[in-house]
Amino acid sequence: MISFKSRKAILWDNDGVLVDTEKYFFEAARTVLEKAGITYTLNMYIDFVLTKATGPWHLLKERGVDNSTINKMKKERDELYIHLLKTKDILIDGVEDVLQIFSERYKMGIVTSSNPEYFYIIHSRTRLLKYFDFVITPDDYHHYKPHPEPYIIAWEKTSLAKDACVVIEDSRRGLLSAIAAGLDCIVIPNELTAHSDFKEAMLVLSKISELLYLTDQK
Repeated sequence: MISFKSRKAILWDNDGVLVDTEKYFFEAARTVLEKAGITYTLNMYIDFVLTKATGPWHLLKERGVDNSTINKMKKERDELYIHLLKTKDILIDGVEDVLQIFSERYKMGIVTSSNPEYFYIIHSRTRLLKYFDFVITPDDYHHYKPHPEPYIIAWEKTSLAKDACVVIEDSRRGLLSAIAAGLDCIVIPNELTAHSDFKEAMLVLSKISELLYLTDQK
């Protein structure tokens, strides 16, 4: 069985791993695009955002919508998403129990592609940041996942060898970012990413509590 025995640091993705927010980001965009007569499906969201790390806005450009209008729609999407973040249940079951145990044993960081405004709104509610030694947001890097830069920066923060670190992700783009950075990655898919290809992962789990079985902290 794979073990955490030699690991000293854990690098966590945020959306989809610690908090169940991705479905609300999709819903906010879907609602705004629907007003423009565009059908934005869940499969499109998975392809554009969770796999390719792009957005749906090219769908508007293809219809001749100007940049000023697109920017207004993005702002409307943002406002709706923030409302959902403030009012919906977003904490994934079992997360805090795992973090409480692991924070006493490992150096831990969050490596997120989330807009910092969203990120800190999320964690003003969850109060999970007390379990982490550092956070890496898009304010800290130039290239988004699947580029390796976010995880390279996070790894450097640990001051450890790469084989002493492990990444926890939920999406293929996150997995590819970790692998490209030379780091082992465990994937915990959610309902939006369950059908993605994770063949490069060190391990694929079904829920976050299963991480406890990789340690002697059960």
